[in-house]
Amino acid sequence: MYKLFFHLVFKRMDPEKAHHLAFRWIRGVARVPVLRTFVAAALAPRYRELRTEALGLRMHGPFGLAAGFDKNAVAIDGMAMLGFDHIEIGTVTGEPQPGNPKKRLFRLVQDRALINRMGFNNEGSLAVAARLASRTPVFKATVGVNIGKTKVVAEADAAADYVKSTERLAAFADYLVVNVSSPNTPGLRNLQATEALRPLLIAVRDAADRTVRARRVPLLVKIAPDLADEDIDAVADLAVELGLDGIIATNTTISRDGLATRGAIVDETGGLSGAPLKKRSLEVLRRLYARVGDRVTLVGVGGIENAEDAWQRILAGATLVQGYSAFIYEGPFYARAIHKGLAARLNNSPYATLAEAVGADVKKAESA
Repeated sequence: MYKLFFHLVFKRMDPEKAHHLAFRWIRGVARVPVLRTFVAAALAPRYRELRTEALGLRMHGPFGLAAGFDKNAVAIDGMAMLGFDHIEIGTVTGEPQPGNPKKRLFRLVQDRALINRMGFNNEGSLAVAARLASRTPVFKATVGVNIGKTKVVAEADAAADYVKSTERLAAFADYLVVNVSSPNTPGLRNLQATEALRPLLIAVRDAADRTVRARRVPLLVKIAPDLADEDIDAVADLAVELGLDGIIATNTTISRDGLATRGAIVDETGGLSGAPLKKRSLEVLRRLYARVGDRVTLVGVGGIENAEDAWQRILAGATLVQGYSAFIYEGPFYARAIHKGLAARLNNSPYATLAEAVGADVKKAESA
């Protein structure tokens, strides 16, 4: 039913307008007490065997919503209602910014992909912090906060900008993500180089500890799939060195290799997400797990369309997995289908728990 609706309605609409329309519907349903309860019962059934512990947190399951969908923390309950076990808001910047000029979001339907050059459009860390502070949760959900650099801030001043957001947002974050991998903010990816990343992560860690004294706020970094293998290894080693809590692999790619879509749309600048990212994202994840093992929590994202994709990420070393682009194509039953399929795969596997399955394929390859 949703796929028919997508082809008849959403596909004919500007992608950003369609996003805002769907967003309003989700938020509207989540405001109606009886209706949201019925929707959650249908779309967010819980599977005991999928209960997950990660980053010192207990979650209903391992599957969450990647950053980019709810930039301003306005639909956390709505996304939890749809079955996402954790919701990563943002990317939030130190100062509000409109993002890049429109048109800035493009669908590659044949490839089940998106190209975006949104440019971190958001209301800024002060407004988002105020919204989180006033929030009364309806559904239990883990909330991650993804922070990035304000566009007008010089690269040399990036750490101070991230610290500003950390000081405002850390108290409301179940975990915090430093995003240095979006291709849509000039100079941002330069911060992935370890000589720039080390002082940045240290500054954010110190700010989080100084701001929130009652608990340790887990800190993760999100990296690009376009990093060379040796740079992936360097980030992995840095994460271990600094005691980083996690790495999210991966963000969008600037590559356009292997696309079935033809025409000018393929040449649009921005980050490509969705199914074409699947292979490289999985490669990066396997490489990271081989390097860090269980010392750093890994989050797999990029091209996760179904339960099999999520299961492969877990076997490759991901404790948590996230989706976004496939949600646009699969619709409201997306999370439910992944949970159901993951539970079936776990029950038919030799592993007693999801935790036992994490990294199993990498361990087998290493012992062979």
